[in-house]
Amino acid sequence: MENNTIQIDLDKHIKSKRFQFVIKRIMDIILSFIGIIILSPIYLILIILIKLDSKGPAIFKQVRVGKDGKNFIIYKFRTMVVNAEKKRELEIDPNDIGNFVFQSKEDNRVTKVGSFLRKSSLDEIPQLFNVFIGNMSLVGPRPEIPDVVKYYPPEYRQRLLVTPGITGLAQVSGRGEIELQKTIHYDLVYIKQFSVLLDIKILFKTVFSVFKKEGAF
Repeated sequence: MENNTIQIDLDKHIKSKRFQFVIKRIMDIILSFIGIIILSPIYLILIILIKLDSKGPAIFKQVRVGKDGKNFIIYKFRTMVVNAEKKRELEIDPNDIGNFVFQSKEDNRVTKVGSFLRKSSLDEIPQLFNVFIGNMSLVGPRPEIPDVVKYYPPEYRQRLLVTPGITGLAQVSGRGEIELQKTIHYDLVYIKQFSVLLDIKILFKTVFSVFKKEGAF
């Protein structure tokens, strides 16, 4: 019953911020469009580098879980060898889901160019198209894969109440290497404290984190 109460309260909180979410969406459309245009030469260069480095498509597509638990296709620059998912299965313990870590520092499936893309976070920039379309936002909880979401306890599922983002409070607090339970904590704090000003602060912190290459691999 306690989890249901939290869910209802958080729902009401989100509805009370409806106007700010509208502003957030307008910002997403404008900034993602500008980003796509400005970064288009970089897209072309990176596509060439990826193709020269390893066989396979330059763009990696994967199913992720978005707002309200709806699946969508996320776009990233490919950083691993083709069919990387078949070469290593995710080690998910349903009884210890809180300590699950999605990324690994030592992964021989990552290509040379892919390693650079991850450290610089350039692999994420195709997600500007996801933002422009509307199934992602510039700021929000990172979209999870379905195989992990299916083990979410009720509290964790609250992060699905808002549109997922390219960056978020969890990412500027630890990025790829923090455990799921810590990520969820930051995501719920973000949702509870959401404001357009907070989004702007997170975007600025993201830029500094990328330049410092904190937690990126």
